[in-house]
Amino acid sequence: MVVKELKNLFSFLTIFPVQMDKDMLADCARNMWVFPLIGAFIGLLTGVFGWIAYHFLPGIVVGGLVLALLLLITGLHHTDGLLDFGDGVMVHGTFEHKIEVMHDQLTGAGGLTLGIMTMLISALAIGQLKVGIIVGGIIVIELSAKLSMVMVAWAGKSVHEGMNTPFLEAMHGGVGNLRLIVALVISLIVALPLLRWAGVLVVLAAVITGLIMTAVAHRNFNGVTGDVFGATNEIARLVCVIVLLAAVAWA
Repeated sequence: MVVKELKNLFSFLTIFPVQMDKDMLADCARNMWVFPLIGAFIGLLTGVFGWIAYHFLPGIVVGGLVLALLLLITGLHHTDGLLDFGDGVMVHGTFEHKIEVMHDQLTGAGGLTLGIMTMLISALAIGQLKVGIIVGGIIVIELSAKLSMVMVAWAGKSVHEGMNTPFLEAMHGGVGNLRLIVALVISLIVALPLLRWAGVLVVLAAVITGLIMTAVAHRNFNGVTGDVFGATNEIARLVCVIVLLAAVAWA
């Protein structure tokens, strides 16, 4: 991977001031296997912030601040997809009508409810992570959230030609299978030393979440849109935090 492609990945997934170019979508699609590493880096930054904050603030406040920083670093791009996804899933009608509602600039009750519940529960759950595992935990959680999007690209089909199309095309076929395997191996290599078998469970939870989100998208929209990718990231983060808390409690 060259510096240009890495810069495009950071430009696409974060608000870091790195210069993008006209090949951004193509570069990001071909290198989607790197998504978990970008997620791990974001998790490292926010996890260290959370560890420091824990020394001065109660856990419930730390959880909200860590989530806020995660959303800030990712530019709320995925959050916008979550709101649109909630509206599209909740409305009744044809595939075309649901997609039209998703593209509407207004946020309805479905999107608002899904967004509030996802963010609220995520913040509360992050606030329950112990100070000793918050850095490793956030790294693996955010890594897994990005992995879930790789799963959607691998398992899904495109609804229409758009920004999502290059990712779906790049993750299909023999090369797509190889990219998925590499992304999974990277995720496990990072997760296992940090959280041991709890980390493996978190990665597995992200894989399952990605597959379920793909199935929901196919049922409601007859395929995957860009909003589905964003919603998957946010919901997978929530699922992964809960799975980590459960794994630690049972250990």
